[in-house]
Amino acid sequence: MAKKSSKTIPQETLLLVKSIAFVVFVFGIIPLTSFLIWTFMPDSTLGVVVLDKTVPNEEAMEHAAIHWTLNHLKYLKPDGKAYDEMADYFGFFPGETPGESKIADFTSLSSSEKSRLIDSSSLVYFADTYGVYENDFIENPQDARSGKIYGGLEQQDVDFMEEALEKERYVIAEFNTMASPTPVDIRMQVEELVGIRWTGWITRYFDELDTLINDELPRWMVEAYMQQHEGNWDFKGSGLVFLHERGRIEILRSGEEISREVPRIMTDLKNQKGFGLPESVSYPYWIDIVLVSREFDVISYYEIAPTESGIDKLRDMGLPRFFPAAISKKVGENGKFFYFSGDFADNRMRGTSYRFYAIARLWRLFLHAEDYSQPSSFYWNYYYPLFKTILADAKKNVIIPESM
Repeated sequence: MAKKSSKTIPQETLLLVKSIAFVVFVFGIIPLTSFLIWTFMPDSTLGVVVLDKTVPNEEAMEHAAIHWTLNHLKYLKPDGKAYDEMADYFGFFPGETPGESKIADFTSLSSSEKSRLIDSSSLVYFADTYGVYENDFIENPQDARSGKIYGGLEQQDVDFMEEALEKERYVIAEFNTMASPTPVDIRMQVEELVGIRWTGWITRYFDELDTLINDELPRWMVEAYMQQHEGNWDFKGSGLVFLHERGRIEILRSGEEISREVPRIMTDLKNQKGFGLPESVSYPYWIDIVLVSREFDVISYYEIAPTESGIDKLRDMGLPRFFPAAISKKVGENGKFFYFSGDFADNRMRGTSYRFYAIARLWRLFLHAEDYSQPSSFYWNYYYPLFKTILADAKKNVIIPESM
Protein backbone atom coordinates (compact mmCIF):
# COMPACT_ATOMS: atom_id res chain seq x y z
CA MET A 1 0.00 0.00 0.00
CA ALA A 2 1.17 3.55 -0.76
CA LYS A 3 1.83 5.83 2.21
CA LYS A 4 -0.55 8.71 2.74
CA SER A 5 1.28 12.04 2.44
CA SER A 6 0.80 14.25 5.50
CA LYS A 7 0.44 17.92 4.88
CA THR A 8 2.80 20.13 6.86
CA ILE A 9 2.38 23.81 7.61
CA PRO A 10 5.09 25.86 5.85
CA GLN A 11 7.75 27.31 8.15
CA GLU A 12 7.03 30.81 6.87
CA THR A 13 3.39 30.48 7.94
CA LEU A 14 4.37 29.33 11.42
CA LEU A 15 6.70 32.29 11.80
CA LEU A 16 3.94 34.64 10.63
CA VAL A 17 1.44 33.17 13.11
CA LYS A 18 3.95 33.46 15.94
CA SER A 19 4.71 37.06 15.01
CA ILE A 20 1.03 37.96 14.93
CA ALA A 21 0.46 36.24 18.29
CA PHE A 22 3.37 38.15 19.80
CA VAL A 23 2.07 41.50 18.50
CA VAL A 24 -1.45 40.74 19.77
CA PHE A 25 -0.04 39.79 23.18
CA VAL A 26 2.22 42.84 23.52
CA PHE A 27 -0.09 45.45 22.00
CA GLY A 28 -3.43 43.89 22.88
CA ILE A 29 -3.51 41.54 25.86
CA ILE A 30 -0.97 43.39 28.04
CA PRO A 31 -2.52 46.88 27.57
CA LEU A 32 -6.04 45.48 28.07
CA THR A 33 -4.98 43.69 31.25
CA SER A 34 -3.21 46.82 32.50
CA PHE A 35 -6.32 48.91 31.77
CA LEU A 36 -8.65 46.48 33.53
CA ILE A 37 -6.44 46.29 36.63
CA TRP A 38 -6.35 50.11 36.82
CA THR A 39 -10.12 50.33 36.28
CA PHE A 40 -10.92 48.05 39.20
CA MET A 41 -8.36 49.55 41.58
CA PRO A 42 -10.00 51.43 44.49
CA ASP A 43 -9.99 55.21 44.36
CA SER A 44 -9.76 57.64 47.27
CA THR A 45 -10.39 61.31 47.97
CA LEU A 46 -7.50 63.75 48.23
CA GLY A 47 -7.95 67.49 48.03
CA VAL A 48 -5.09 69.17 46.15
CA VAL A 49 -4.96 72.90 45.38
CA VAL A 50 -2.69 73.92 42.49
CA LEU A 51 -1.54 77.46 41.65
CA ASP A 52 -0.05 77.90 38.17
CA LYS A 53 0.35 81.39 36.73
CA THR A 54 2.34 80.17 33.71
CA VAL A 55 -0.29 78.71 31.38
CA PRO A 56 0.14 80.43 28.01
CA ASN A 57 -1.68 77.67 26.12
CA GLU A 58 -3.73 74.52 26.63
CA GLU A 59 -0.68 72.28 27.04
CA ALA A 60 -0.54 73.50 30.67
CA MET A 61 2.95 72.03 30.87
CA GLU A 62 3.78 73.49 34.28
CA HIS A 63 1.05 71.51 36.05
CA ALA A 64 -0.33 68.85 33.67
CA ALA A 65 1.97 66.20 35.20
CA ILE A 66 0.53 66.97 38.64
CA HIS A 67 -3.00 66.21 37.48
CA TRP A 68 -1.88 63.20 35.43
CA THR A 69 -0.23 61.72 38.52
CA LEU A 70 -3.31 62.34 40.67
CA ASN A 71 -5.53 60.63 38.10
CA HIS A 72 -3.14 57.73 37.58
CA LEU A 73 -3.07 57.08 41.34
CA LYS A 74 -6.90 57.40 41.37
CA TYR A 75 -7.10 60.35 43.74
CA LEU A 76 -10.41 62.16 43.37
CA LYS A 77 -11.41 65.70 44.25
CA PRO A 78 -13.49 66.23 47.41
CA ASP A 79 -16.59 66.32 45.14
CA GLY A 80 -15.79 62.79 43.92
CA LYS A 81 -14.72 63.79 40.40
CA ALA A 82 -11.40 63.25 38.63
CA TYR A 83 -8.93 66.09 38.29
CA ASP A 84 -9.02 68.15 35.08
CA GLU A 85 -5.76 69.93 34.22
CA MET A 86 -7.56 72.70 32.32
CA ALA A 87 -10.07 73.49 35.06
CA ASP A 88 -8.82 72.40 38.48
CA TYR A 89 -6.17 74.96 39.27
CA PHE A 90 -5.83 78.63 40.12
CA GLY A 91 -3.98 81.14 37.96
CA PHE A 92 -4.09 82.05 34.27
CA PHE A 93 -6.63 80.47 31.92
CA PRO A 94 -5.56 81.10 28.30
CA GLY A 95 -7.73 82.17 25.41
CA GLU A 96 -6.90 82.91 21.79
CA THR A 97 -5.79 86.41 22.79
CA PRO A 98 -4.89 88.11 26.08
CA GLY A 99 -8.31 89.76 26.04
CA GLU A 100 -10.07 86.39 25.75
CA SER A 101 -8.02 84.91 28.59
CA LYS A 102 -9.05 85.07 32.23
CA ILE A 103 -7.46 85.13 35.64
CA ALA A 104 -8.90 83.12 38.52
CA ASP A 105 -6.47 82.99 41.40
CA PHE A 106 -6.61 83.35 45.18
CA THR A 107 -7.51 87.05 44.83
CA SER A 108 -10.92 85.97 43.54
CA LEU A 109 -11.73 84.15 46.81
CA SER A 110 -13.10 85.63 50.00
CA SER A 111 -11.40 84.87 53.31
CA SER A 112 -14.06 82.31 54.21
CA GLU A 113 -13.79 80.62 50.79
CA LYS A 114 -10.01 80.34 51.20
CA SER A 115 -10.41 78.80 54.65
CA ARG A 116 -12.96 76.25 53.45
CA LEU A 117 -10.73 75.36 50.49
CA ILE A 118 -7.74 74.77 52.75
CA ASP A 119 -9.84 72.83 55.26
CA SER A 120 -10.96 70.40 52.54
CA SER A 121 -7.48 69.96 51.07
CA SER A 122 -4.46 67.95 52.12
CA LEU A 123 -1.90 69.54 49.83
CA VAL A 124 -1.27 72.95 48.25
CA TYR A 125 1.06 73.03 45.24
CA PHE A 126 2.67 76.28 44.01
CA ALA A 127 3.61 74.92 40.59
CA ASP A 128 4.81 78.02 38.73
CA THR A 129 4.47 81.78 39.18
CA TYR A 130 6.67 83.09 36.36
CA GLY A 131 3.61 84.22 34.44
CA VAL A 132 2.44 84.88 30.90
CA TYR A 133 4.03 87.38 28.52
CA GLU A 134 3.15 89.16 25.27
CA ASN A 135 5.41 86.88 23.23
CA ASP A 136 3.31 83.91 24.33
CA PHE A 137 0.50 85.16 22.08
CA ILE A 138 2.69 85.88 19.03
CA GLU A 139 3.03 83.16 16.40
CA ASN A 140 6.70 83.85 15.63
CA PRO A 141 7.99 85.88 18.56
CA GLN A 142 11.29 87.72 18.33
CA ASP A 143 14.11 86.40 20.48
CA ALA A 144 13.76 89.13 23.09
CA ARG A 145 12.09 89.66 26.42
CA SER A 146 8.53 90.93 26.22
CA GLY A 147 6.08 92.69 28.50
CA LYS A 148 4.40 90.80 31.31
CA ILE A 149 0.67 90.16 31.08
CA TYR A 150 0.36 88.37 34.41
CA GLY A 151 2.66 86.72 36.89
CA GLY A 152 4.58 86.76 40.15
CA LEU A 153 3.51 85.94 43.70
CA GLU A 154 1.07 88.36 45.32
CA GLN A 155 0.16 89.07 48.93
CA GLN A 156 -2.92 86.84 48.69
CA ASP A 157 -0.70 83.93 47.62
CA VAL A 158 1.55 84.40 50.64
CA ASP A 159 -1.47 84.61 52.93
CA PHE A 160 -2.86 81.39 51.43
CA MET A 161 0.46 79.61 51.93
CA GLU A 162 0.70 80.86 55.51
CA GLU A 163 -2.81 79.67 56.40
CA ALA A 164 -2.15 76.26 54.81
CA LEU A 165 1.00 75.89 56.91
CA GLU A 166 -0.77 77.06 60.06
CA LYS A 167 -3.39 74.36 59.46
CA GLU A 168 -0.59 71.81 59.02
CA ARG A 169 -1.22 70.97 55.39
CA TYR A 170 1.42 69.67 52.99
CA VAL A 171 2.73 72.55 50.88
CA ILE A 172 4.96 72.18 47.81
CA ALA A 173 6.63 75.12 46.07
CA GLU A 174 8.76 74.86 42.92
CA PHE A 175 11.38 76.74 40.95
CA ASN A 176 10.60 80.40 40.40
CA THR A 177 8.13 80.73 43.26
CA MET A 178 10.28 83.51 44.75
CA ALA A 179 12.19 84.69 41.67
CA SER A 180 11.31 87.35 39.08
CA PRO A 181 8.72 88.74 38.57
CA THR A 182 7.75 88.33 42.25
CA PRO A 183 8.35 91.65 44.08
CA VAL A 184 11.23 91.67 46.54
CA ASP A 185 9.03 92.42 49.56
CA ILE A 186 6.75 89.45 48.75
CA ARG A 187 9.77 87.19 48.30
CA MET A 188 11.16 88.23 51.67
CA GLN A 189 7.87 87.32 53.32
CA VAL A 190 8.00 83.83 51.78
CA GLU A 191 11.63 83.38 52.77
CA GLU A 192 10.81 84.33 56.35
CA LEU A 193 7.70 82.12 56.37
CA VAL A 194 9.32 78.91 55.12
CA GLY A 195 12.96 79.40 56.19
CA ILE A 196 14.79 79.37 52.85
CA ARG A 197 16.62 82.13 50.98
CA TRP A 198 17.03 82.54 47.25
CA THR A 199 20.56 83.58 46.30
CA GLY A 200 19.33 85.56 43.30
CA TRP A 201 20.98 83.05 40.94
CA ILE A 202 19.42 80.61 38.49
CA THR A 203 21.34 78.29 36.17
CA ARG A 204 20.79 75.97 33.26
CA TYR A 205 22.82 73.49 31.24
CA PHE A 206 23.25 74.13 27.49
CA ASP A 207 24.65 71.29 25.38
CA GLU A 208 26.23 73.72 22.91
CA LEU A 209 27.36 77.29 23.62
CA ASP A 210 28.69 78.01 20.14
CA THR A 211 26.24 80.47 18.58
CA LEU A 212 27.19 79.27 15.08
CA ILE A 213 26.02 75.76 15.96
CA ASN A 214 23.20 76.42 18.44
CA ASP A 215 20.79 79.03 17.10
CA GLU A 216 18.44 78.46 20.04
CA LEU A 217 20.64 80.31 22.53
CA PRO A 218 18.68 83.36 23.73
CA ARG A 219 20.05 86.38 21.89
CA TRP A 220 19.50 88.70 24.84
CA MET A 221 21.58 86.38 27.05
CA VAL A 222 24.50 86.36 24.61
CA GLU A 223 24.38 90.14 24.17
CA ALA A 224 24.19 90.78 27.93
CA TYR A 225 27.17 88.51 28.57
CA MET A 226 29.25 90.25 25.88
CA GLN A 227 28.45 93.67 27.36
CA GLN A 228 29.72 92.49 30.75
CA HIS A 229 32.81 90.62 29.49
CA GLU A 230 34.53 92.94 27.00
CA GLY A 231 32.54 91.73 24.01
CA ASN A 232 33.72 88.14 24.28
CA TRP A 233 31.63 85.05 23.59
CA ASP A 234 34.13 82.49 22.36
CA PHE A 235 32.52 79.37 23.85
CA LYS A 236 32.38 75.96 22.25
CA GLY A 237 30.83 72.81 23.66
CA SER A 238 28.54 72.50 26.67
CA GLY A 239 28.34 74.38 29.95
CA LEU A 240 26.24 75.96 32.67
CA VAL A 241 24.93 79.51 32.27
CA PHE A 242 24.33 81.37 35.54
CA LEU A 243 21.96 84.36 35.58
CA HIS A 244 21.58 86.74 38.52
CA GLU A 245 18.44 88.75 39.17
CA ARG A 246 20.51 91.97 38.89
CA GLY A 247 21.67 91.04 35.40
CA ARG A 248 25.07 89.46 35.98
CA ILE A 249 25.83 86.45 33.75
CA GLU A 250 28.59 83.89 34.28
CA ILE A 251 29.42 80.64 32.49
CA LEU A 252 31.07 77.45 33.74
CA ARG A 253 32.42 75.41 30.83
CA SER A 254 32.38 71.63 30.69
CA GLY A 255 35.94 70.37 30.85
CA GLU A 256 37.20 73.65 32.31
CA GLU A 257 35.21 74.85 35.35
CA ILE A 258 33.07 71.73 35.60
CA SER A 259 34.27 68.16 35.07
CA ARG A 260 30.86 66.66 34.27
CA GLU A 261 28.68 67.81 31.42
CA VAL A 262 25.15 67.53 32.79
CA PRO A 263 24.15 68.39 36.39
CA ARG A 264 22.96 65.41 38.37
CA ILE A 265 20.47 65.17 41.19
CA MET A 266 22.00 62.97 43.90
CA THR A 267 19.99 61.26 46.65
CA ASP A 268 21.38 59.55 49.76
CA LEU A 269 20.48 55.99 50.68
CA LYS A 270 17.88 56.95 53.31
CA ASN A 271 15.89 59.09 50.90
CA GLN A 272 16.37 56.64 48.04
CA LYS A 273 14.49 54.09 50.15
CA GLY A 274 12.02 56.57 51.63
CA PHE A 275 10.94 58.08 48.30
CA GLY A 276 11.81 55.32 45.84
CA LEU A 277 14.42 57.49 44.10
CA PRO A 278 17.54 56.55 42.13
CA GLU A 279 20.93 57.52 43.49
CA SER A 280 21.61 59.75 40.48
CA VAL A 281 19.48 61.30 37.73
CA SER A 282 20.53 63.80 35.05
CA TYR A 283 18.85 67.21 35.13
CA PRO A 284 19.60 69.65 32.25
CA TYR A 285 16.86 72.20 33.01
CA TRP A 286 16.48 75.43 34.98
CA ILE A 287 17.63 75.46 38.60
CA ASP A 288 17.26 78.17 41.20
CA ILE A 289 19.94 78.17 43.85
CA VAL A 290 18.65 78.52 47.42
CA LEU A 291 20.15 78.41 50.89
CA VAL A 292 18.32 76.47 53.60
CA SER A 293 18.36 76.36 57.38
CA ARG A 294 19.40 73.26 59.33
CA GLU A 295 15.81 72.34 60.15
CA PHE A 296 15.38 71.13 56.55
CA ASP A 297 15.99 67.59 55.37
CA VAL A 298 17.85 67.67 52.05
CA ILE A 299 16.14 64.90 50.08
CA SER A 300 18.41 65.43 47.07
CA TYR A 301 21.09 67.87 45.95
CA TYR A 302 22.65 69.00 42.66
CA GLU A 303 26.13 67.82 41.77
CA ILE A 304 27.74 69.91 39.01
CA ALA A 305 31.25 68.54 39.71
CA PRO A 306 33.19 71.84 39.66
CA THR A 307 36.94 71.82 39.21
CA GLU A 308 39.24 73.93 41.41
CA SER A 309 38.77 76.88 39.06
CA GLY A 310 35.02 76.22 39.07
CA ILE A 311 34.90 76.29 42.87
CA ASP A 312 36.80 79.61 42.79
CA LYS A 313 34.26 80.99 40.34
CA LEU A 314 31.34 79.80 42.44
CA ARG A 315 32.94 81.42 45.48
CA ASP A 316 33.28 84.70 43.55
CA MET A 317 29.56 84.47 42.75
CA GLY A 318 28.77 83.87 46.43
CA LEU A 319 27.55 80.32 45.78
CA PRO A 320 28.17 77.06 47.66
CA ARG A 321 29.75 73.90 46.27
CA PHE A 322 26.44 71.95 46.36
CA PHE A 323 22.91 73.20 45.65
CA PRO A 324 19.74 71.75 47.25
CA ALA A 325 17.42 70.09 44.72
CA ALA A 326 14.52 68.86 46.88
CA ILE A 327 14.11 69.74 50.55
CA SER A 328 11.47 69.27 53.23
CA LYS A 329 10.71 70.12 56.82
CA LYS A 330 7.98 69.25 59.29
CA VAL A 331 5.28 71.79 60.06
CA GLY A 332 3.68 71.12 63.42
CA GLU A 333 2.63 67.54 64.10
CA ASN A 334 1.10 66.67 60.74
CA GLY A 335 2.13 69.14 58.06
CA LYS A 336 5.19 69.40 55.81
CA PHE A 337 6.76 71.96 53.51
CA PHE A 338 8.65 70.92 50.37
CA TYR A 339 10.69 73.02 47.96
CA PHE A 340 11.84 71.76 44.56
CA SER A 341 14.70 73.89 43.15
CA GLY A 342 13.85 73.03 39.57
CA ASP A 343 11.03 72.87 37.04
CA PHE A 344 10.13 69.41 38.31
CA ALA A 345 6.46 69.28 37.27
CA ASP A 346 7.16 70.66 33.78
CA ASN A 347 6.35 67.74 31.51
CA ARG A 348 3.99 66.99 28.64
CA MET A 349 1.42 64.66 30.20
CA ARG A 350 -1.95 64.77 28.50
CA GLY A 351 -4.69 62.39 27.45
CA THR A 352 -5.89 59.22 29.12
CA SER A 353 -2.62 57.27 29.35
CA TYR A 354 -2.95 57.47 33.15
CA ARG A 355 -5.56 54.67 32.92
CA PHE A 356 -2.96 51.91 32.70
CA TYR A 357 -1.64 50.07 35.73
CA ALA A 358 2.17 49.80 36.18
CA ILE A 359 2.88 52.19 33.32
CA ALA A 360 5.59 53.81 35.45
CA ARG A 361 7.52 50.54 35.67
CA LEU A 362 7.23 50.08 31.93
CA TRP A 363 8.64 53.52 31.13
CA ARG A 364 11.52 53.11 33.58
CA LEU A 365 12.55 49.97 31.67
CA PHE A 366 13.14 52.09 28.56
CA LEU A 367 14.18 55.47 30.03
CA HIS A 368 17.38 55.38 32.04
CA ALA A 369 17.83 57.93 34.81
CA GLU A 370 21.04 59.23 33.21
CA ASP A 371 19.45 59.65 29.76
CA TYR A 372 18.63 63.36 29.60
CA SER A 373 17.93 63.24 25.84
CA GLN A 374 14.37 62.14 26.64
CA PRO A 375 12.53 64.88 28.62
CA SER A 376 10.12 62.35 30.17
CA SER A 377 13.02 60.36 31.67
CA PHE A 378 13.22 62.77 34.61
CA TYR A 379 9.49 62.49 35.26
CA TRP A 380 9.42 58.69 35.41
CA ASN A 381 12.69 58.16 37.26
CA TYR A 382 12.54 61.00 39.78
CA TYR A 383 9.44 63.19 39.90
CA TYR A 384 6.83 60.44 39.76
CA PRO A 385 8.16 58.35 42.70
CA LEU A 386 8.86 61.52 44.73
CA PHE A 387 5.41 63.03 44.20
CA LYS A 388 3.68 59.66 44.62
CA THR A 389 5.27 59.25 48.06
CA ILE A 390 4.40 62.80 49.11
CA LEU A 391 0.76 62.30 48.09
CA ALA A 392 0.52 59.06 50.06
CA ASP A 393 2.02 60.74 53.14
CA ALA A 394 -0.35 63.70 52.82
CA LYS A 395 -3.30 61.32 52.54
CA LYS A 396 -2.18 59.52 55.71
CA ASN A 397 -1.02 62.44 57.87
CA VAL A 398 -3.16 65.50 57.13
CA ILE A 399 -6.28 65.72 59.26
CA ILE A 400 -9.41 66.89 57.42
CA PRO A 401 -12.23 68.23 59.64
CA GLU A 402 -15.15 65.81 60.07
CA SER A 403 -17.62 68.35 58.67
CA MET A 404 -15.84 68.19 55.31
